[in-house]
Amino acid sequence: MLTFLGFAMIATFLVLIMMKKLSPIAALVLIPALFCVLAGRGAHLGDYVIEGVGKLAPTAAMLMFAIVYFGVMIDVGLFDPIVRGILRFCKADPMRVVVGTAVLAAIVSLDGDGSTTFMITVSAMYPLYKRLGMSLVVMTGVAATANGVMNTLPWGGPTARAATALKLDAADIFVPMIPALAAGLLFVFVLAYVLGLKERRRVGTLALPADAEPELVAAGGGAGAGAGAGAGAGSGSADTAPTATATTGPDGDGDGDGDGFQGLDPNRSTLRPRLYWFNAALTVTLLTAMIMELLPIPVLFLLGAALALTVNFPHMPDQKARIAAHADNVLNVAGMVFAAAVFTGVLTGTGMVKHMADWLVGAVPDAMGPHMALVTGLLSLPLTYFMSNDGFYFGVLPVLAEAGAAHGVSPLEIARASLVGQALHMSSPLVPAVYVLVGMAKVEFGDHTRFTVKWAALTSLVVLAAGMLFGII
Repeated sequence: MLTFLGFAMIATFLVLIMMKKLSPIAALVLIPALFCVLAGRGAHLGDYVIEGVGKLAPTAAMLMFAIVYFGVMIDVGLFDPIVRGILRFCKADPMRVVVGTAVLAAIVSLDGDGSTTFMITVSAMYPLYKRLGMSLVVMTGVAATANGVMNTLPWGGPTARAATALKLDAADIFVPMIPALAAGLLFVFVLAYVLGLKERRRVGTLALPADAEPELVAAGGGAGAGAGAGAGAGSGSADTAPTATATTGPDGDGDGDGDGFQGLDPNRSTLRPRLYWFNAALTVTLLTAMIMELLPIPVLFLLGAALALTVNFPHMPDQKARIAAHADNVLNVAGMVFAAAVFTGVLTGTGMVKHMADWLVGAVPDAMGPHMALVTGLLSLPLTYFMSNDGFYFGVLPVLAEAGAAHGVSPLEIARASLVGQALHMSSPLVPAVYVLVGMAKVEFGDHTRFTVKWAALTSLVVLAAGMLFGII
């Protein structure tokens, strides 16, 4: 019964948010509460929720202060040179913009933190997509899939979890997987190229003078202003053309969406060019400390945000204005994380996750025993999408490894195969970072899911196929 209720709860959640019958926050709270009652555990709902909130509270705190920190860095112009470089490559060509998104997301993913990757990628690319009238779900889909492949880095989490769960060396798992992961990343770049060609056919390209400054495109001025980037230009599917043009809206920022977004306006009042190298050094130090785990990540971002605000905006009214400017993103993301705590708390507390995993493992025929590495790779797609990485790697992977060992399959092969589902995992509703991505990009989670899942799943299968072709799995 718990197995059926678990799958039914997840299916109901996905259907309702993709059909836009409920907002993600409402669905993450109301649906698990209902199924908790149906499972006969309604009296324990409070305990499950509190336990879930306790586990995700550090993540929510990290996201809140990380959004403030990177928001301030965007305001003061830290990422403007990066975007200028991407703009020179993109040349107002949608195909190059999408490929640039994939490359930027892959590079920034080297820090091992999905939230940071998405904040930097969206901050850099959002103005381009808005001004060119491109679909924002293409941006979120490509960024999430590229980050999912790179998330397999030893310091990214899944590899370390697999090594810990099976008592293996992380390097023995990851290093042989590099060719397969490289194939997956190459596939993401090819996918970005194809999607970019589709966007180019839909919105065309901007004809800029040869000596035009890149800032014109990002800021929406000059030749780029008439390209067409209405308020709803990017929130739908890639097949939906924009119907509005980029004119100065009531918010005065030129995009007409009322959000006060200034993009990369080279004349914005928040720029701090004299403090550029301080802000760059602070960001590098923060990311280095995060990778080296000198302090918990929430503490690092809390300290970083406080220092960035104090140095760049020493006057109290300016600090309040910057915090208020990013409060919308902070509230949306933090609210989503705490709502997700209800979902994960009920899944775990009622035992639905365990029963679902046991059912899936038990459904594997005995004849597939010698091929347990392949089975593990295939199971990693749905299991890491519907479960947290902790639940999969510490709860399910040891069972799969034991079953494989009984048929002579090495635990190393099982561990490597378990990594292939990460491209899909990064778009799971149980991953807090994905709410940073869709929140900052102003994309509906249902639209992102509907567009991204098929491409992310295909990327995971490419990694699995490459692993088998190279004899890694």
